[in-house]
Formats: sequence, C-alpha cells, structure tokens
Amino acid sequence: MMQPFKVAVVQMASMPGDAPATAAAAAGRLREAAANGARLVVFPEALIGGYPKGASFGAPIGMRKAEGREAFARYHAAAIDLDGEEVAILAEAAAETGAFAVVGVIERDGATLYCTALYFDGAKGLVGKHRKLMPTAGERLIWGFGDGSTMPAFRTELGVIGAVICWENYMPALRMHMYHQGVTLYCAPTADDRDGWLPTMRHIALEGRTFVLTACQYITRAAFGPDHESALGDEPDRVMMRGGSAIVDPLGQVLAGPDFSGETILYAQIDPGDVMRAKFDFDVTGHYARPDVFSLSVDTRAKPAVREI
Repeated sequence: MMQPFKVAVVQMASMPGDAPATAAAAAGRLREAAANGARLVVFPEALIGGYPKGASFGAPIGMRKAEGREAFARYHAAAIDLDGEEVAILAEAAAETGAFAVVGVIERDGATLYCTALYFDGAKGLVGKHRKLMPTAGERLIWGFGDGSTMPAFRTELGVIGAVICWENYMPALRMHMYHQGVTLYCAPTADDRDGWLPTMRHIALEGRTFVLTACQYITRAAFGPDHESALGDEPDRVMMRGGSAIVDPLGQVLAGPDFSGETILYAQIDPGDVMRAKFDFDVTGHYARPDVFSLSVDTRAKPAVREI
C-alpha cells in the first residue's frame, strides 16, 4: 500500500497583463511547496493570463463597444502559448522539484482563448491539458469551449490525478467521467470564492470517494491596473477574489482551509489508503452503479472546425 504523502494548494494572485512574471511567481511557489514536502501542488483557475473579474468587455446584448474590443485585444495579448516561455518556466520548476503540478492558464490558440488546466509531471514536463468544457455566463464571450479530447486523468506514483475547472464541477456527467477514470486526486482550480464552494467540494469528495484539492486566487483591485473595467469598484484594496482554497478527504472531511486571509499555501498529509477505505460502501462507477438503468456515453474525439482529408 502507498505511503502517506503531503499535498498543497497555492492561493495566490495573478499579475494580469504579465504572464511571464506570474509564471515566475508560480514557479517560486511550486519550489516553496516542494521544499516543504508537497508532492502534488494545485494552483488556481486562470492564474497565468488572468481572470478578468468584474469586466463585461463592452458587450451589451446586440452590440460590441470599441472599448470592449480593446479590452479583448489586451487580454488576448496577455494569454500564453503552450510552446512559450511561461510553460518553460513552470516545466523547469517541476523538473527541479520532481513535484506534480496543476496550473490554471489562459491558453491562446489562434484568435481563440481557452481556460485551461495544465499538468506538469516532474522531469517529464508538460504532460497534458484540460480545456474548460463550458465557460460560465459572461466567460463564454471571451473563452472558447473545450471538447472531449482534453479530459485526461494521469496515473502516477501518487495516484490518479485529474482536473475539473470551477463550475464544470456542477456538471454531473463530467464528474462521472472523472470517477470512471479512477481519479483519486481530484483537482479543482476555481474562481468561485463564495460560501457555497466548500460544500460543493465536500460533496464531490463524498460522491467520488476521492481527495479534492481546490485552489482559488486571493487578489485585489490594485493587481489589475488602471485599464481594467471593474464592476466591483476601483478602490486599490478592493478584494476581487478572496480565496477559499481547501483540501478535503474521501469522506468529506476538510483537511486544510478554507482560507480567506490572503495569499498562502495550504498543506495536508494524505493517506492514499483512505480512498479504498471510503469506497468500501460507495463506489459510484462500480458496485453502487446501476448500468441496467443509467448509462453515460462520453465522446473523447477532438472536434476541430476544419479537417483536411
């Protein structure tokens, strides 16, 4: 049986508009967490590239304002390419520490942006990604939709690691697919800092009998710079996202967090054997399933807009 080990969730602020600096800061936090013994480190949604909290991109129904187009152009310029320096910075830190990291980024693919979780596996570097399947509300204006080809789970010496981003966690079919893949370390990068988020994470832990690691930014208005449109106000110390990061065990017990105090790293010592102990009486895709009544089909093919044959 695997021995217990330490995991971490990093609650930190993005530097919107400066992806290389954010990547460097995240790499520093990864090194810090690993130096403190963490072997799996989870970072927030849209950390590198930024989550434009409070912005509407000048898009009332039926029209697009010029200032909204400018805002999108700036946001697109601040996103990252997967062959760019930001990924190299993170890969170097992962290789140096040997830790597995899950990092939220804004991925640029041509003119379209995706809210993406990147997976870094020690010396292997970037091993995969998950593009958010369903951006929430106004996010659909600025982010494209992922398809079924980027819903991986990775079998590692720590367990099976998978990531589901923010309100995707409210999609029962997506959760079921992750459980079917045997995820034991369920990572939930998020921008949801509300009181209801932790109960959601506890429910998922109980439903999937999995460890859940959720990371959210702690960021104030000052971090965004003067050009950012903020429906929340423009006082420099205005808290735009208040954190709430946490670690939960497979029976729904909170091991660390939630923390709303500021930027921090939360740690927990976890016992992989707790997964099987928890599944003794509930395995949602195994002995507690009823495939004679319910079934789920998952299309994992890539769906490009243009195919050359």
